[in-house]
Amino acid sequence: MPRLLIVHHTPSPGMQAMFEKVVAGATTDEIEGVEVVRRPALSATATDVLEADGYLLGTPANLGYISGALKHFFDTIYYPCLDSTGGRPYGCYVHGNEGVEGALRAIRSITTGLSWRPVAEPVTVLGQPDKDALEACWELGATVAAGLMP
Repeated sequence: MPRLLIVHHTPSPGMQAMFEKVVAGATTDEIEGVEVVRRPALSATATDVLEADGYLLGTPANLGYISGALKHFFDTIYYPCLDSTGGRPYGCYVHGNEGVEGALRAIRSITTGLSWRPVAEPVTVLGQPDKDALEACWELGATVAAGLMP
């Protein structure tokens, strides 16, 4: 069964709401035959990444960059997964209060190095996520998971 790994750093109510909608989209009844695994960025391992067929990444934008937790995740898995995960699909969602461009640039740079392929536009939210932003998170989860369906 294909496996979707959701790696997230969820320190705020806004990030929690986004995470919950991503999970809801990925696990909706229309998605069949895909196992969804959730891991906080500080506890996700290279084994988690190697055992997954696709990825969803969630992070706040902190000081113009990805969270330290997501950076730690990438630092931990980069070389162990570099030659084994190329071509796998991913999507991401980013929450910020002032800007998310630096965080998106970092995610794109690191995932390009890993040769992962983006399969959905990133969901970016400034300030508190509203109904439209949360719906976009649901769609992101559903889109990435549906792409893994057998």
